[in-house]
Amino acid sequence: MCGRFRVGRKKEILEEEFGAEYEAANGMEWVPRYNVAPGQDIAVLRQDAVRPARRLSPMRWGLIPYWSKSASIGNKAINVRAESAASMSYFRDAFRSRRCMVPADGFYEWKREGISKTPFCFTMRDASMFAFAGLWERWRSPQGQLIESCAILTTAPNELVRDVHDRMPAILSPEVYDLWLDPGFSKVEELKPLLKPYPAAAMRRYRVSGRVNHVKYDDPECAAEIEPTIDEQFGLRFE
Repeated sequence: MCGRFRVGRKKEILEEEFGAEYEAANGMEWVPRYNVAPGQDIAVLRQDAVRPARRLSPMRWGLIPYWSKSASIGNKAINVRAESAASMSYFRDAFRSRRCMVPADGFYEWKREGISKTPFCFTMRDASMFAFAGLWERWRSPQGQLIESCAILTTAPNELVRDVHDRMPAILSPEVYDLWLDPGFSKVEELKPLLKPYPAAAMRRYRVSGRVNHVKYDDPECAAEIEPTIDEQFGLRFE
């Protein structure tokens, strides 16, 4: 799964990296994030349906289907399995025409070690930005409030993630960004192969502190690397 991630770049870097303009919603300006959690607003990249332009705008992390009677259902839909998303009634329409990407520069997973869980950060080996495949929806509450929300697609883990978690976010290769974002492209069988484990050789992982366990902390210390233990230095060192 993907339950926490970071996107610690300035707005201008995001805009340049993904060729998009950030649109602040409700006066919410962009700030770098180091411990993004479900239920919070995140920056989501979409292709404009009318003109060839990409937009970066805030959305709630936790997809609320347009037909839902309550926003609380979004708490259960922060992730969706890539293998089944196109066939599930909950996500089928969004997979066909409301695909998006979620920019990031790292994500966190926890490895169970005895009775405790140790957090690790996964990044690109060259520290570059990347993007998760996602789906989005627009929902209107009974009171008329309009909420845009999204979910991150997950896939099988690569070799780097496998011993930590049995799922990982579906990271898209830059060459398929245009196809994935195209709202007019609905050939599901051609989209599914894009949602595969990202090459482990292009990534690295490292241990971080338990600070990332707490939503109240959202600062660079959450993503700071912790030196490996003696056992890791002379055994398995995670890099």
